[in-house]
Amino acid sequence: MFIRSERLFLRPGWAEDWQDLLATIADETVVRNLAHVPWPYGAQDAQAFVAKPQDHLLPRFLVTLPGPDGARLIGGCGISLLDGEVNLGYWIARGEWGQGYATEAARAVLGLAHALGHHRVVAHHFVDNAASGRVLEKVGFRRTGRVAERFSQGRGFASPSREYEVRFESDGDCDGDDAMNRRRAA
Repeated sequence: MFIRSERLFLRPGWAEDWQDLLATIADETVVRNLAHVPWPYGAQDAQAFVAKPQDHLLPRFLVTLPGPDGARLIGGCGISLLDGEVNLGYWIARGEWGQGYATEAARAVLGLAHALGHHRVVAHHFVDNAASGRVLEKVGFRRTGRVAERFSQGRGFASPSREYEVRFESDGDCDGDDAMNRRRAA
């Protein structure tokens, strides 16, 4: 499965991507904001990530930025199950922060989640990462009011995490309708 957004190309990870993935995510500043990525992040972690089989209902993507010399890996975005709920997760390399790439990738994956028939998607961010909360709000998420301690492999300890959700009013479709217009807060 592939997604093309305005500036980005989202695609599955391939075995040969492990070195680019390692070079892009092996930054403690990035990893400390993620719950399920260990620090330090090593070659075996990158190889294991790209070797994981894809789930067509819970796809995950490498986020690439096409350019004249090919597409450059700048992050990751996808959906997974977390405590039985569909969960959106994303990360962008530190050198690419502040350019709207996280928002663009999250919006694209959220549109796919709706098209796949998911009715509710949750997302979380550690409270000391307010930028991630702004990304979630830009793509249609609303705070649920829940803040809970979540363990971060990158931090090595639990930290307060704010929960967000988005609900889709209608079933997903692939006919080009703007999924953003069909989202509502719970």
